[in-house]
Amino acid sequence: MLVALVALVLLAAGCTGTDEVAESSPTTEQAVSPPTTEETAAPPMTVEMEPLRIAIVAPSASNDLAFTQSMVDAVNAVGETREIEVAVTDGTFIVEEAAAAIRGYAEEGFDLVIAHGSQYGGPLGEIAPDFPDTSFAWGTAADYMGHPNVFAYTVRSDEGGYVAGTVAAQISASGVIGVIGPIPVGDAKLYVDGFAAGVAATDSSVRTNIVYTDSFSDVALAAEAAEAHISNGADVLTGSAQMVVGATGVAKENGVAWFGTQANQTALGEEIVVASQVYHWEALLADMIDKIEAGTLGGEVMIATLANGGIVIEFNDGYGLDASILEAAQAVADGIADGSISTGIE
Repeated sequence: MLVALVALVLLAAGCTGTDEVAESSPTTEQAVSPPTTEETAAPPMTVEMEPLRIAIVAPSASNDLAFTQSMVDAVNAVGETREIEVAVTDGTFIVEEAAAAIRGYAEEGFDLVIAHGSQYGGPLGEIAPDFPDTSFAWGTAADYMGHPNVFAYTVRSDEGGYVAGTVAAQISASGVIGVIGPIPVGDAKLYVDGFAAGVAATDSSVRTNIVYTDSFSDVALAAEAAEAHISNGADVLTGSAQMVVGATGVAKENGVAWFGTQANQTALGEEIVVASQVYHWEALLADMIDKIEAGTLGGEVMIATLANGGIVIEFNDGYGLDASILEAAQAVADGIADGSISTGIE
């Protein structure tokens, strides 16, 4: 009986030990590491791209509502869709100062230096070869001077000028229109020639009087020219370059209609500004930046047109232009864009 009792106790102890091991042993799921999947794998390392560094050197104020502002606005528009860093040196109408700024930005390692002034071509031609890894843009110009790291850019401003001229001819009651040009070169002359051609094509009886001040920035001369045009019967005016604030001031005082170019000039007088030909350089800059990022730093001429969106005619709703005239103007713009209408300007 004693032997049987001892055997019974040992059997009970053996059963209890087995249960404890079973309770403390890990399950298969606990013991085996889960397989690596896309969800559980460590995230791949990402490399942050440095922002593209763009510098602008321009002859007038960044808010001139004309040539310089057209480029500043365009670069800011690019910044809405791309990571960029922007620096601006404006008011460099003295070419030597502009040259120093252009070289300085290149030395600082900017990716794209925009020499926004045709007068900067001379120094840029000397600077660009010294910085073969920097891309430069020069305008308005139709020549990259043979440098593989220079983009030249220009604009068919005669296209917008032509559209504006067709409208001007229709709204002029006196049959006399005045044009105030700066220096007869580049996009300024193209605009004046296109505007006059648009007037003549619409109504040959309307007279277009053209005066050049031989200055891009002389506000007083522009004002004097506007006064002279109005004295000679003009009831519609237009002009180009940053000097136009003098002319628009006179137009506003006399209730004379105004057509702008380069930037939207509605702010100069909502009651007088009919429309503005606006340079949307971002249409070219986007292509330029793509090329730079792909390794092409220049060696090309780019042209802004109505067809590629580099030129846009922006009408001032506050002026109250007749709907039929607005529709006709849009038809002319569309015709120029698709090639069915020519400005006649080479």
